[in-house]
Parts: sequence; structure tokens; C-alpha cells
Amino acid sequence: MIITGKKFSKPEMSRVINGDRVLDDTPEKAERKRLDLILVELYPEFNRSTLQNFIKSGYVKIYDQDDNTPRIITKPNAEIILPAPKIELTVPKRETPPDVKNITIFEDNNVLVLNKPAGMLSMAKGEFTTEVTLEDYGLLVHRLDRATSGVVILAKNEATQSFLRKQFQERKAHKTYYAIVEGKPKLDSAKIDLPISRNIKHPTTFLVDPNGKPSQTYYKVIKTVGNYSLLELKPVTGRTHQLRVHLKYLGHPIVGDTVYGDSAKNADRLFLHAKSLEITIPSSKRKVFEAPLPPEFEEFLGKSS
Repeated sequence: MIITGKKFSKPEMSRVINGDRVLDDTPEKAERKRLDLILVELYPEFNRSTLQNFIKSGYVKIYDQDDNTPRIITKPNAEIILPAPKIELTVPKRETPPDVKNITIFEDNNVLVLNKPAGMLSMAKGEFTTEVTLEDYGLLVHRLDRATSGVVILAKNEATQSFLRKQFQERKAHKTYYAIVEGKPKLDSAKIDLPISRNIKHPTTFLVDPNGKPSQTYYKVIKTVGNYSLLELKPVTGRTHQLRVHLKYLGHPIVGDTVYGDSAKNADRLFLHAKSLEITIPSSKRKVFEAPLPPEFEEFLGKSS
């Protein structure tokens, strides 16, 4: 049976109550196995990381062998006495992708160009997500951070995806961003040439590092209002978080950046917007796709004057 109840002073019993172990009347030396490893065998269509997230989110139930009472286990490393009892996974339903007509900039038989709203993921985190992502509408060619809005191009077939990706790899696709940053750079325009590498202490972030990959960004100050400036940014390279890292290093982090800045309390979003994309699409000449600056940019600057 599965033991539940009040906290016990014995460490072993505390582990049971906390969900680290699931015990029955089997002797202490009985064979045990981690819950996530059991699920890997039961549900091979999902990888271990995804199954661990399902467990943590409360989508896994274990049924008591005596009275078939279900219990939710939220710890992937919970030890289960073998042979395992009945285990049930309820796969969460995905959100229904909404119509994107109102954010479509251009569409033909090969590409779909969207004005991505801030907050939308480019791709699923890991193997599975319940959220709508850009991948629900086409094949990814490039990505924008979840918090970044603006122009993004999707392919409708693999040949187009390869054709467009090659232009990004060879730096033949040119992107322009707009950002609101703290303060005003000393120079009205300049080239930032600072190598970037992954932050070993915080692997999901990046930093300026002499031993990092070459990274270049051109910037130009459009206007300054109070303690904030609107910048035009043209990245030459496409490193992850490049614009955010470069501007933080200059001492002018992007407003609303919860990772590289400290001004998130003053903003409802990351004030970074992919303003335009110049690229060649199949069966067409060179194209420039543009997404207007979101109204919240001017609203923020207006409040800062």
C-alpha cells in the first residue's frame, strides 16, 4: 500500500511523506525504481526530460494496489516498489493555435511572414509544450526570444526552409531591431564588436568573453527621452541574446530585460522589437518585410518625458 499521513521524526518516513519514496509491506531490500525511469518504459514516445516535467506538473497518478485509490506523485525521483502498481499519465492538451491573419505581414506558397507578438514561443521547450508556438504555423528558419516581438519568417516546405536558412548562415539576411534602453550611449552611433560566450555559472545566459565567438552589432540613437533612449540595432552576427548582452555590457540594458537588466519593474515587457527583415524568398526578388513599432514603445517613452 502507499503510505500517507502526518510527518514522522524518522528521516526514512519523512521521505515517504514527501513523495521521495513509495513503500508497501515489502522488505527493505525489495527492488525499487525511479518513477521517471518507469515512465520512460511505459511511454517511449516521450523523452525523459518531458516525462519529468509531466510528473512535476501533477499529470502522473499512482494507484494503490489494495483499494485502487489514485495518488498524484510530483517528484521524478520517487522510488517505486517493484513490481510497480498501476501508473497513469494524463497528457495535457495543447492550446488551439489561433488565426494569425491579423499578424500576417506576407504570405505565398512558400513562406509566411508574421509580426510575432511578445510572449509567443518560437519553438517548444524540450519535446513538448501546451503553448502555441511559431512551429504551429510553419517550419522555423530563425528564432526570436519569447519576449521579443516583430518580423519572423516561416517556411511552408523543407526546400524553402533550407533556402532561407542558408541566407542567415551566410549573413545575407539582414535584420533591424528597435530597442528602448536605459540612459544614452556616449556615441550617437557605433559598432559594438565584443565576443560572446555562454555563462558557465548560468548556462541559460551569455556574456562578453574575450574567448567567445565573434559578435558585432551596429547601433544608432533614434531619440532620447528622459532617462531612456530608443535605439536602432543592426546585428551582423546572430548569437543568442547578442543584442541584450552587448547593450548590458555598454551599461545600457534593454528596458524590461529580466535576465540582463534591472529595470523590469518599470516595464510590462522586454522593449526589443524586430522592426524589419531583408531577405530573398523563392521565385522572387529581394524583399524587405516590416513590422510597425508596437504602440507601447511610444507610450513608455511618453511617460518617461
